[in-house]
Amino acid sequence: MNHLILAETQFFAMINGKDNGSTETAYGGFVQEVINLCYGGNDAKHIIVALAFAEIELQHHPQNLSASEENVVTVYIRKALSFIRKMQKMVSASAITSVPPLTSTSETKATVPALQWTGNAVELVELIYALYATGCINGGKASLKELAPVLYSFFGVESKDCYRFYTDIKRRKSDSRTYFLEKMQDKLNAKMRHDDELERMRR
Repeated sequence: MNHLILAETQFFAMINGKDNGSTETAYGGFVQEVINLCYGGNDAKHIIVALAFAEIELQHHPQNLSASEENVVTVYIRKALSFIRKMQKMVSASAITSVPPLTSTSETKATVPALQWTGNAVELVELIYALYATGCINGGKASLKELAPVLYSFFGVESKDCYRFYTDIKRRKSDSRTYFLEKMQDKLNAKMRHDDELERMRR
């Protein structure tokens, strides 16, 4: 976009002595051109540059600097300068409020895992220990420190208490540390017995 767009208006031609038209009309056209620039869907960087260029040209215009007394031209130059500065503030404020946050709303929200652990945390620890003890992950080379965080994250479980649960499991007197798996097996066996009983009753 042309950064000289505002300096090429009839208003600038008039204050530079290249146009003998109405100062008021030229000023009105300049104001409209500024509004069109700021709200016409132009890139914010180009708007800021064009406004800054026009501001400097008006601020240091010979008519504005050399006149010992105010005349019609100097009054309109100062009005245009004030309007430019007001619009600069509005554009800057709009640019700040339109900057997207560093993280989007969806990113700031905790990601809900597809599968959520709804049992006790200690049971998840037992399951993790069972996977470690049976060596069925990475050929038995995966350590507990590697397995635990991955599975906690996968099931959406906070890990702050899990290491305490793991310590409690290790301190149990029984050699078996996979009570959760044994409980699951007991439930499975009970269901199978129940299904067998129902099948006998149908016969």
